[in-house]
Amino acid sequence: MSLDHRLTPEHEELRRTVERFAHDVVAPAIGELYEKHEFPYGIVAEMGRMGLFGLPFPEEYGGMGGDYLALGIALEELARVDSSVAITLEAGVSLGAMPVFRFGTEEQKRRWLPRLCSGEMLGAFGLTEPEGGSDAGGTRTTAVRDEAAGEWVINGSKCFITNAGTDITGLVTVTAVTGRTPEGKPLISSIIVPTGTPGFTVAPAYSKVGWNASDTRELSFDGVRVPLANLLGTEGRGYAQFLRILDEGRIAISALATGLAQGCVDESVKYAKQRHAFGRPIGDNQSIQFKIADMEMRAHMARVGWRDAASRLVRGEPFKKEAALAKLYSSTVAVDNAREATQIHGGYGFMNEYPVARMWRDSKILEIGEGTSEVQRMLIARELGLTG
Repeated sequence: MSLDHRLTPEHEELRRTVERFAHDVVAPAIGELYEKHEFPYGIVAEMGRMGLFGLPFPEEYGGMGGDYLALGIALEELARVDSSVAITLEAGVSLGAMPVFRFGTEEQKRRWLPRLCSGEMLGAFGLTEPEGGSDAGGTRTTAVRDEAAGEWVINGSKCFITNAGTDITGLVTVTAVTGRTPEGKPLISSIIVPTGTPGFTVAPAYSKVGWNASDTRELSFDGVRVPLANLLGTEGRGYAQFLRILDEGRIAISALATGLAQGCVDESVKYAKQRHAFGRPIGDNQSIQFKIADMEMRAHMARVGWRDAASRLVRGEPFKKEAALAKLYSSTVAVDNAREATQIHGGYGFMNEYPVARMWRDSKILEIGEGTSEVQRMLIARELGLTG
């Protein structure tokens, strides 16, 4: 038996296509958009035309008929150049459209997925709450049945929600408590809330350390009414559904983190060849060579990790532990590589005109979003049979 970790011709063609797009379209424009905190509508529209938002979805719903490995490949190549663009795609697919695909009725899929897959519309994932953080099971948002009107009445708030307030955002899937078990435990359900619904308020965009060309908002729900048919999946299973979505999303975030780590290598190699000090390129210095070699090692092993987890998912095998391992490791090395790349660039690494400054600012959130590093360690320990 032999193991072959090479990409298929189709996956390699996708990788090269996205690589060219990232360098030819994203790179020239993103610096100015990032500094102005502007959402990259033009870039997102082009990604939609390329089919990137539909990569892992069946053609019958407007998708490209690909898989989660294909999505990860696209995310890695985008993040080698910019993470704001990459997280917009990641959240739009893994968090916006995937819940509808995984758990939606046929009617819900046909209503929402074609526009989500085309990139004409973005979806968002309303899980985190201001007082919840990593305790996503401590949901305080409520949804009460109004049987006479045939509607849910939703009250509560969500925070740190990506793609929630763009001009093309069409829906947010939110978790809300819809009842209690006989033992008094909350029944958490998932409900689709279209944007523009009365009582649904989107706050101004956050002022963030990084990801400045992506959209992140706080949301509030004050007597928001949506049809009972907007329930996504089974009532009371919303939390379990979202945990499944997060398991998958960690693979996507790992691919993104790997891209950032590799981008730090790319920029450092280029700079080390161009920058001269004491009469020769700084890349001639063994200390710089060793730094970059270690950065390349970390990026390579992160890539092995996320691709292994994605391959398990695609084959229908258990992947929870591998996704947590990949997310934990890749986010850690993204921060490490960003720090080293900034150091290699010296004073120029502190200037926003250089991509590594953007990568340094963008890296830290990868150890927090879609499950903190501490949560990943808890999941890994639990999968190893350690409880307590």
